[in-house]
Amino acid sequence: MRTHLIAVGRIKAGPERTLFDHFAARISPPMNVREVEVKRSMPSPKRKANEAKMLLDSVPNGAVIVALDERGKTLSSLEFSNKIRIWEDEGYRDIGFIIGGADGLDVAVREKATLVLSFGQMTWPHMMVRGMLAEQIYRANAILGGHPYHRE
Repeated sequence: MRTHLIAVGRIKAGPERTLFDHFAARISPPMNVREVEVKRSMPSPKRKANEAKMLLDSVPNGAVIVALDERGKTLSSLEFSNKIRIWEDEGYRDIGFIIGGADGLDVAVREKATLVLSFGQMTWPHMMVRGMLAEQIYRANAILGGHPYHRE
């Protein structure tokens, strides 16, 4: 299954980028990364709506959409890998993981998502979430492939 990371903002060199690159390099097939930005200054609701349009327009047609949001559902790594297995069994070829900007995701993204996923109730820096997501996708692939990386 092809994975797509669609996120607001450009990740720069630094520890967050290093973490993301470390795990993204282990994902097969390679993760497609699409970064979007709203360049103009505007009020938060309008910016979030513009970001939502760019994010959703970047998701491949027919893909499962997973929105990362602190109000989402928390899953164990095994539950997450099981979701991916189910989507594969249902014939989906692509998963689009969406990470919003500093003001979070517009409701339009959460409504369109198949799954709204949270890494807990704490707020995480958006660039760090990329690395955490890449690790969990790699872990899910290891679980589904019977690789010993994941230990229960």
